[in-house]
Amino acid sequence: MIRAFLHSRIVHPIGQICPISQQEAAWPVKLGAALIMAALTGLAAQVRIPLPYTPVPLTGQTFVVLLSGVVLGGAWGAASQILYVGLGAVGMPWFAGGVAVQPLGPTAGYLLGFIVAAMLVGRVLERFPAMRRFFPQLALMFVGMGVIHLFGAIGFLVLTGAGLSATVQMAVLPFVLADAGKAVAAAMVGRTLLRTK
Repeated sequence: MIRAFLHSRIVHPIGQICPISQQEAAWPVKLGAALIMAALTGLAAQVRIPLPYTPVPLTGQTFVVLLSGVVLGGAWGAASQILYVGLGAVGMPWFAGGVAVQPLGPTAGYLLGFIVAAMLVGRVLERFPAMRRFFPQLALMFVGMGVIHLFGAIGFLVLTGAGLSATVQMAVLPFVLADAGKAVAAAMVGRTLLRTK
C-alpha cells in the first residue's frame, strides 16, 4: 500500500517529484497508507529504552512520525498519527512498552506533538519544493523534532506539576542527541523518497 502510494507521485513539468496531492489517489489508498504509518509508529514505540532519571523513555517513534509527513503529506501524515493515538486510546496495545489506553501522564504531550509535527513536515514539503533537498529538509526535520519536544515539555510540565527547570532536565535534554540522530536519518530517507533533479 505504501509502495503504491509512493508510485502515485507525479513528475512535475520542471522535473521535480511532487508529493501526492489530495486529488491524486483515492481516499482508501490514503487511509490504508495512513494506517500503515500508524502501525509503523506503534512498532517503533516498542524500541523503548527506559532512562533512570526521567519517566519518559527513549523510543523510536519520532523517526517514523517525521517520515509520515514525508510519505503522506500534511493532512494524511497528521491523520496517521491521529489514528496511532486514537486506536491506542481505545485499546490497541502499541504505545511504548506495548500498552494501550494509557492515562494522561508525562508522555501525553508528545502524542499531540506527533500529530502537529507530521502535519508541519508534510505541509511544508508539499508547498515548497526547495525544501525537499537534503539540507533544507534536515532543517525541517529539526523543526519537526522541536515541535514534538515543545508539546512534550508542555504536557510534562502541566501533567506532572514539575517546575520548568525539572521539565527541561527530564523531558527535553535526555533526548536531544538521540533525536538529532533520528532527524538526520529521517532527512536522509526523505531525501531519497523526494529526490529532485
